[in-house]
Amino acid sequence: MKKLTASLLVLVLSSSIAVAHAQQKNDTLKTKEIEGVVVTALGIKREKKSLGYASQEIKASALSDGTTNTGNIASQLSGKVAGLNVTTNNNFGGSSNLLIRGVKSLGGGNPLIVIDGSPVNNTYTQEKNVDYGNALSDINQEDIESINVLKGAAASALYGERGLNGVIVITTKNGKGKDDGSWGVTFSSSMQVGFIDKSTFPEYQTSYGAGYSQKFGSQNADGLNNANYGADASWGPKFDPNLMVYQWDSFDPTSPNYKKATPWVAAKNGPIKFFNNPTTYTNSITLEKGQKGKNISFTYDNMMSDGLVPNSHINKNNFSLKVNYDLTPKLHSSFYSTLTLQETKGRGITGYSNNIATGFRQWWQTNVDLNDLERAYFANIDPSVASAANNFGNVTWSRKSAANGAPAYWNNPYFQAYQNYTSDRRFRNFTYAQVTYDLFDKISVTGKISYDRSNLMAENRLAIGSLPQAFGQSNNSVGSGYARRDLLRTETNYDLMVNYKFDITDDINVSGVLGGNIRRNYLNSVYASTEGGLVVAGIYALSNSKKSPLASDENESTTQTNSGYVTASFDFFKKFYIDGTWRVDQSSTLPAGNNVYNYPSVTGSLIMSEILDTKSWMNFWKLRANYAEVGGTADPYQLVNNYRSAGILSGVGIYNPILNQSNLGLRPQRSKEFEVGTEVHFLKDRITLDFAYYKTKTVDQIITLPVSPGAGYLGKVVNAGRIDNTGYEVQLGLVPIKSKDFAWNIDVNWSKNKNKVIELYPGITNLLLNSFTGGVSLNARVGEAWGTLVGADYTYLNGEKVINPATGKYLQNGNQIIGNTTPDWIGGIRNSISYKGFSLSFLIDMRKGGDIFSTDMYYGLSSGLYKETAEGSYRDQNVVLPGVLPNGTPNTIALSQFDNGSSYGYKTQPSREFVYDGSYIKLREASIGYMLPKSLLAGTKIYDAKISIVGRNLWIIHKNLPYADPEAVVGGGLNSYGWSIGSMPTTRDVGVNVTFKF
Repeated sequence: MKKLTASLLVLVLSSSIAVAHAQQKNDTLKTKEIEGVVVTALGIKREKKSLGYASQEIKASALSDGTTNTGNIASQLSGKVAGLNVTTNNNFGGSSNLLIRGVKSLGGGNPLIVIDGSPVNNTYTQEKNVDYGNALSDINQEDIESINVLKGAAASALYGERGLNGVIVITTKNGKGKDDGSWGVTFSSSMQVGFIDKSTFPEYQTSYGAGYSQKFGSQNADGLNNANYGADASWGPKFDPNLMVYQWDSFDPTSPNYKKATPWVAAKNGPIKFFNNPTTYTNSITLEKGQKGKNISFTYDNMMSDGLVPNSHINKNNFSLKVNYDLTPKLHSSFYSTLTLQETKGRGITGYSNNIATGFRQWWQTNVDLNDLERAYFANIDPSVASAANNFGNVTWSRKSAANGAPAYWNNPYFQAYQNYTSDRRFRNFTYAQVTYDLFDKISVTGKISYDRSNLMAENRLAIGSLPQAFGQSNNSVGSGYARRDLLRTETNYDLMVNYKFDITDDINVSGVLGGNIRRNYLNSVYASTEGGLVVAGIYALSNSKKSPLASDENESTTQTNSGYVTASFDFFKKFYIDGTWRVDQSSTLPAGNNVYNYPSVTGSLIMSEILDTKSWMNFWKLRANYAEVGGTADPYQLVNNYRSAGILSGVGIYNPILNQSNLGLRPQRSKEFEVGTEVHFLKDRITLDFAYYKTKTVDQIITLPVSPGAGYLGKVVNAGRIDNTGYEVQLGLVPIKSKDFAWNIDVNWSKNKNKVIELYPGITNLLLNSFTGGVSLNARVGEAWGTLVGADYTYLNGEKVINPATGKYLQNGNQIIGNTTPDWIGGIRNSISYKGFSLSFLIDMRKGGDIFSTDMYYGLSSGLYKETAEGSYRDQNVVLPGVLPNGTPNTIALSQFDNGSSYGYKTQPSREFVYDGSYIKLREASIGYMLPKSLLAGTKIYDAKISIVGRNLWIIHKNLPYADPEAVVGGGLNSYGWSIGSMPTTRDVGVNVTFKF
């Protein structure tokens, strides 16, 4: 990994610098002006050279032109921004987790998302192990003009309590139209197909079949063997085509193998045949018109996507309208509204239980053919056949016995996909309206209101005939059921700002903003389910409940934050800039006396190229430094005890006990950051370099600590903990070739963050964050980086693994640090080449480090699925595990593989054995495009036409995690760190995009 990465960087840098130097005198194009304008906090436009903090802008073309449409703009930031770690899972319509400059809060945290100066919701939603995605996926990609990532506290200080984890500022497009003032029309259409990357799915052994030992479980009446139906493992008898065996479908009356023994051989069609080639179709049309003082743009976008799993589909429609209009020469108005309507069917279950992919990766029989399971499902689900006798169509390989066809451990995967599917409908609207009045030449006043509304209605089904499982409100084990979640979130922002700019002298001026904000957030959530199962099959309604449903789980909260802020930016001779900001917040979720708090920032930048007059060879050089404080407030209802209804008993309402002790002394959490950096441009921007160093300290975090149940609570809310982050960020831009017809641009980003938990709470050195199946947990532990993996390790004697003399297996030592999810560094290299009408681009995305615990390997090796478990004569001989006995002598105790199962996996090895380095190098994006010449379009109404072939995740160049993608974790939030279990395989996505402008 290290050598490969170094080689890539050396090749890129050496070739680029050499070519750039050779062509310096032959540059025929104008270089881009340094004094570019970027959008910063609160939608304020600033000259980039004046900024005293690090930020990175990504244009829309770099976001979307070189890749397939993921449906979530967050995932398309991967590998493009220094300091931004993007984790995209493989869940259908699932989440992408964003992290800027490391974890600062003990509970994790995502950056604030802002559209045209107004915050929007980017909440990650997961319900009963279903990943419903993060709200950023609702944003219409076609509307985006650029994204500016505000990385540090100084950049995000104007957002106060919401600026702790950085800010991603999205700027939307304005209508442009044609040069003659008429309407312009842009039509885009794309189609993409995914192909499974087989390196992210298990390779099965094909020598042994069902069972936990190399014996058949029983015999049929004719003396032939029955397969081990109830064993969801492949540690069974060796395959022999001459051996006739009664298998699961021998007892299915609809099967051609009914009452027949069949050859004992490996299946021709393994679980990989279950998956489809996912396809996505996207069509959009934009109408726009613009001239001085007024412009309008309307976009409609439709995306239809079918997933890997049968019966999975997304249909998403986006409508957006943006209008800018000068009502008078001094009165300017802007209006933007976007509406998203999305219906999704067939989101997969994540985690361990009831996850189809978990079965394929951990508990499976290699003799089972997927084509036979598919046939069995469609033959038995027919209404003329389906009944209790065949589990209402759920005829599965995992029978309880020859006489009992009820599922022992797993449903038929097709029954699971077509009957036990989830569905959800989402409505999302974000709207803002603002007016600006120019009081004087140097002073203007802006009033703005924005409204963000998200409705989610999610349904979960468990069909009659299913394997009984924990379900619904009570989480009791039932064989059928229905549950739904209705979730409403709104945010309303009222802003009033005064913008000013004054010339103190001819060479010194000051500008800034004085303003205030009122923000209201509303949440209403209702979860309800049937109890005891369904009365009538196929009717999914709360009224179709065998028992009286429990009281619904209802949550409602309204919070408000009042804020005031002021900024001042001083410009001295266009050579030295100093900025100061101050924000005061008042939060309704904190107690009086602690609910008003302020956040300052100060930044400075020195334009050394102006001072030293280096423009002949170094056309721009800036030094910058800053200090700032940001923070965070509490969630609702942390100040007083609250209760949940448990229903009515004899006409009297009963309530569940209080779980967490409230705290009337809560304080806001606070993060303090110092940053220095430099930006250098050489050879008329042929070489650009941006470097930043930062150090962050986050204190007074609001967390819930576990307490003894004897205290009457399970936890108490406290201010506790300190996390420090130190890091480096590098952005390198190279232009090896730049001429009239040919250009080659290379963009490199690299960042390293070092994280450490300094303290938690008096007497507490470890905070449990998440628990993984397999006895491993995610923790914040004092003295370690956030994201410590804790579990069982080997017991060591003089560096040797110790064997238990009573069993011949390894002695395990519990509650040990066995890894950490924090990556050592992340980076990306993007090449963009254009020649006349042709364009080529590709992006290499890299991560070094970040440990991952694989529950799949923990169980899958023990169940005998993977090829490693049948190499050579491994299963047919005794095995002596390498190690020493407690007295230090070499181990001589043999394990019988034939009788006792695998010496691989959880039966023998501690969880430490299944922690893997999460490094990867990926060919993340690639595209080839062609802009049709104007001569070909002459005589038509089309004035621009482009066709592109695009790809995403085309090649995992390097990874260490076996049989899975290191990114394919469970979900968003805390589920995006360090856990690989039951993930869908990654697909190589290839598509064709066409764009016409009329």
